Amino acid sequence: MTTKILVVDDELSMREFLAILLEREGYQAFAADSAEQALAMMESNLFDLIISDVQMPGLSGIDLLTRVKSLAPDTAVLMMTAYSETEQAVEAMKLGAYDYIAKPFKIEEIKVLIRNALEKSDLKRENTLLKQSVQQRDSFCGIIGTSPKMKEIFSLIQKVAPSSSSVIIQGESGTGKELAARAIHNCSPRSNKPFVAVNCGAIPETLIESELFGHKKGAFTGAVADRPGLFEQAEGGTLFLDEIGELPLLMQTKLLRVVQEREFRRVGGDKVQKTDVRILTATNRDLQEQVINGGFREDLFYRINVVQILLPPLRERIEDIPVLADYFFHKYSTKKTKRCETITPAALKALMNYAFPGNIRELENIVERSLILDDSVITEGNLPKQVFAGRTPCLNTEEALIPEEGLALEPLLEGLEKQYLLKALERTSGAKKKAAELLGMTFRSFRYRLAKFGLDSDGE
Repeated sequence: MTTKILVVDDELSMREFLAILLEREGYQAFAADSAEQALAMMESNLFDLIISDVQMPGLSGIDLLTRVKSLAPDTAVLMMTAYSETEQAVEAMKLGAYDYIAKPFKIEEIKVLIRNALEKSDLKRENTLLKQSVQQRDSFCGIIGTSPKMKEIFSLIQKVAPSSSSVIIQGESGTGKELAARAIHNCSPRSNKPFVAVNCGAIPETLIESELFGHKKGAFTGAVADRPGLFEQAEGGTLFLDEIGELPLLMQTKLLRVVQEREFRRVGGDKVQKTDVRILTATNRDLQEQVINGGFREDLFYRINVVQILLPPLRERIEDIPVLADYFFHKYSTKKTKRCETITPAALKALMNYAFPGNIRELENIVERSLILDDSVITEGNLPKQVFAGRTPCLNTEEALIPEEGLALEPLLEGLEKQYLLKALERTSGAKKKAAELLGMTFRSFRYRLAKFGLDSDGE
């Protein structure tokens, strides 16, 4: 398809000169004597590049640039200016112009600028089309997937989104729980209000109440000013409490009151504040088991568990691995040219045979790592070694043999869990925070598991 370039200048000689130059270079040239005429021509034409003078009667070149970026953001704009107008040209670049050239200019100089501007315009348009294609074909509100299990999730999100009911999203680490929460928010009547996310396991216990409800000046050491909490920041919108199972019991009690009464007080404050916030929660733990063990309030559990969405691990939706790998390839590849092949069949087979204990987050990490080693295509050679094991040792179905007399599964799993805890501590020389990171869990969860086996002691 012929490249279309529009020249906008009130000087006839400049329009004719550039039109002849462009036609000789194989482009299809159009000309307008004003910004107004250029905008009218854009109603019936999609231009790859617009070359415009800065100073013109009526609407200026800067005005035209602003309109073009609004109407056709992928169209490159090259500004022409006199030497005395360079400040305006710099302003134009801040507003999105590709570059500027000062009159009088050399023919070879403007040829190079035109080629470079067109290349950038092509890349932007291609990336836009690619993103739109992926979004329309393989995703739902930013969640990538075409498998039957994910289609069920998408359907459930559409059903629960219009209400204000609490939803709990369960799934292993890396399955996309926050993406699901954002999808619920974006499909809801609250979509034009804030979406505020917080990881309950990442906040020190002493700061959780202040983080959620805010505090008054002087409420505690370091409270030098009034500060709104996350409930106030999310007013009218959605508050997403990730890893809700990490919330201490005392804070569970205070959260329950907010869920029931729709009101709270800032730390150190007397004023009761009403709140209109939809609460979404997520966890990778078994909250019902925590309720039985006394680690989670039963009444809070039933308040937040009105609707449950269970996200499948990646190993249970292997049909989505090719489209996810392709999506991450285009996200991280620095070579933005369109490719027919982003991953070799052998590499794809290896990925689809892998158990992915880290789920989608691990796949993203693998693709990013592979592209650092080779930015052209994902091959077997640039995949990490663990992929070729097929499955992680504890998930290898060939090793999961059940003897004729049967076995006691719980003690077996506890023994395996204890081994990994000790192994992680051994590798990190007893540094618990590093050991927790090594096992993909929060420090608080790691301490809880150590205490369960009587392995906990002071220190980090």
